[in-house]
Amino acid sequence: MEPPPPTTRVSVLLPFKFGAAFTYSTSSPLMPGAVVRVPLARRTVAGVVWDEPPDPAITTKPVTSVLDFPPYPADLRQFIDWVSAYTLAPKGDVLALALKPPLLEPLKRAGKTIAFTPANAAHPGPTLSPAQTLAATALRARVTAQSFSVTLLDGVTGSGKTEVYLEAVAEALRLNKQILVLLPEIALSVQAVARIGARFGAQPAVWHSDLTPAQRRETLRAVAEGRADIVIAARSGLFLPFADLGLIVVDEEHESAFKQEDGVIYHARDMAVVRAKLCAAPLILVSATPSLETVENAASGRYHRLDLPTRHGGALMPQVEALDLRAHPPERGRFLSPLLVSSIAETLARGEQAMLFLNRRGYAPLTLCRACGHRLSCPHCSAWLVEHKASPRLSCHHCGHTVRRPTQCPSCDAENSFVPIGPGVERIAEEIAQDFPDTPPLIMASDLITTPHQAEAAAQRIANREVNIIIGTQMVAKGWHFPHLTLVGVVDADLGLSGGDLRAGEHTVQMLHQVAGRAGRAEAPGRVLLQSFDPDHPVIKALISGDLPRFLAQESAQRRPGHWPPFGRLAALIISSEKEREADDIARALARTAPQGPGITVLGPAPAPIALLRGRFRRRLLLKTTREIAVQKLLRAWVAQTPLPRGARLDIDIDPVSFM
Repeated sequence: MEPPPPTTRVSVLLPFKFGAAFTYSTSSPLMPGAVVRVPLARRTVAGVVWDEPPDPAITTKPVTSVLDFPPYPADLRQFIDWVSAYTLAPKGDVLALALKPPLLEPLKRAGKTIAFTPANAAHPGPTLSPAQTLAATALRARVTAQSFSVTLLDGVTGSGKTEVYLEAVAEALRLNKQILVLLPEIALSVQAVARIGARFGAQPAVWHSDLTPAQRRETLRAVAEGRADIVIAARSGLFLPFADLGLIVVDEEHESAFKQEDGVIYHARDMAVVRAKLCAAPLILVSATPSLETVENAASGRYHRLDLPTRHGGALMPQVEALDLRAHPPERGRFLSPLLVSSIAETLARGEQAMLFLNRRGYAPLTLCRACGHRLSCPHCSAWLVEHKASPRLSCHHCGHTVRRPTQCPSCDAENSFVPIGPGVERIAEEIAQDFPDTPPLIMASDLITTPHQAEAAAQRIANREVNIIIGTQMVAKGWHFPHLTLVGVVDADLGLSGGDLRAGEHTVQMLHQVAGRAGRAEAPGRVLLQSFDPDHPVIKALISGDLPRFLAQESAQRRPGHWPPFGRLAALIISSEKEREADDIARALARTAPQGPGITVLGPAPAPIALLRGRFRRRLLLKTTREIAVQKLLRAWVAQTPLPRGARLDIDIDPVSFM
């Protein structure tokens, strides 16, 4: 009888809530990165051979099989380890962002996989202005160096930032490198695909949640095999197994949509810096309104900076004006000032288009009983139900709970007593329909336009002059080019400025400046009207002057003394339980063992602003430290002292963006 073949031990990381890899045996050596199937309990699951040393002592089960898939590269494995350590998420949960077992099998079409047409780096691009040429030359040099760097490309809306960074993309293509372009919203992907496809004569690959399983399967394999040279992706694209990643672009880097708030909590912009460093590639951060964090990194010399201060082709920036609602209020029961309505009429008379911006979906944010004041709220969340008249329904925008508007008040039994309070985009559309019955508006909001193709169809209708009044939420703020749009009216410029959000002013300036940037191009100057009850607010003044650097300098001056980001570190601890008392007890236990020392402050516990979410009671604590303190080490020691009861959950948000 021949002796059994020698066995070796390997560590295999599995895409589940495990903090470390498991040890398995194999009769033939396997290199780190190999994708395998292994037994786990009573099933067989996919995993990746990891770089951890296997346990030499335990009894092991054998690897079931090795999958026909390119090995996950070392830089991606290092990235997963780094993200896990930084966010305090289990390593297996982070791997789950990169390893999609149902997508690993080859997609067969007539016996072979789909071919991707390579992009042509020599395909002619547009003629660049001197300022664009200068910036493009600098970016090409960073790509040619094939080493890590971060560059902020800061340019006003309409300055041609995209054409500039596409020159860096062309240089990466010449070096046979892969390129990742991250977008904050998948609604922008169709437009980006068309633009990049026209620039390089071939359609780039895309990666986002709206793809079919077959499309995702083939894209994943094409990326891993190096056949996909340009990939346009949402934030999850950071975890794709690129064969040879040579450039990362984060477009609209200031956008809070780059923050993943559930599961593994991470900020794609910040993690892109790490991914670029691990694969020795340049990173380009692009924005007309860069975040304060990025601005400070550029000012300190950690990032390079390139500026495009004027619009391309000699176009002027739009004229921004405050419309004081105290002096020019809307008529009773309406929300648009007569001055704004008359400006819309003048715009339409010139054959031009107008846009109204209000960052509220639905018809009304609140519905109450006029007899007793009872407000319709979500039974699962501490939030009002939002009325949607088109359906008709009342919905919770946090958990999705939906009901029809009751005919009888559950509090006082009054019949047909409920009235909508405040405007959403549907209510503004109703008002516009009354004033301009021959010009039906188009509403662009995420609950009505849910896919990239729907967004592109809406944009095409605008470009074709099929609609002349657009009413939109934040969806309309990002990246659209509407040549005939000359008037932008902001229905409520004060929205978002109240409350205790650290970044409220910064985020409002960014959003409204981006919205304002939709107005006007070379042949048609733009005008922006900001409806406000507080025209002297620093945010409104910054928008009128256009001096965003001065506004950010004022923000820095306010945050620096208290060590608020970016001059200090924040970490949020969010406790949740289906039992309110249990959530309170855990929060108080954490508070009793909170870390202390120089440069360390713990705030709370307190109910979260959304204290009930999807049926779970939520409490928050906030750890604030100076920049030199490693918050992860503090947090590990802190939370280890408070075991969680079954069913309770503790989520840790390093560098929180939202405080909900």
